[in-house]
Amino acid sequence: MMRLAVPLLALIAVALAAPRVSAEDSGTLHVVIDNARSARGNIHVDICPQANFLSKCPYSAEAAARKGRVEVVVHGVPPGRYAAQITHDENGNKKVDRGLLGIPREGIGFSNNVRVRFRAPRFAEAAFEVTGGRQSISVRLQYFGGSGS
Repeated sequence: MMRLAVPLLALIAVALAAPRVSAEDSGTLHVVIDNARSARGNIHVDICPQANFLSKCPYSAEAAARKGRVEVVVHGVPPGRYAAQITHDENGNKKVDRGLLGIPREGIGFSNNVRVRFRAPRFAEAAFEVTGGRQSISVRLQYFGGSGS
């Protein structure tokens, strides 16, 4: 019995000492997206820690597309360092359609307005701090041709 009690007490002590992220600490991130080329489909926002950048991210939201400016609100983002990746899914197929050489046919954007040229952006280029509470960032979509679907 004593052999079980010591590890259990150690586990409880570690759990109590661990920093906690409460609902009050979590942030509400308002992402203002400019340059949407059409009102077709949705604007999807992913908020990614470094380990998930350019893949499936733990915090996301979307809104109906509008030509020009769209705001997407992502709730429950704990304080930390993140990068935002935004897509304009014009045809509603839940993916970024690509053309020749993998070039996106739908709009994409990244925090800090990192421009995509001949490679994907690096996390460090797009990274920003979420401090909790209400926070806003702006991102401009870029398109590489094609009229969308």
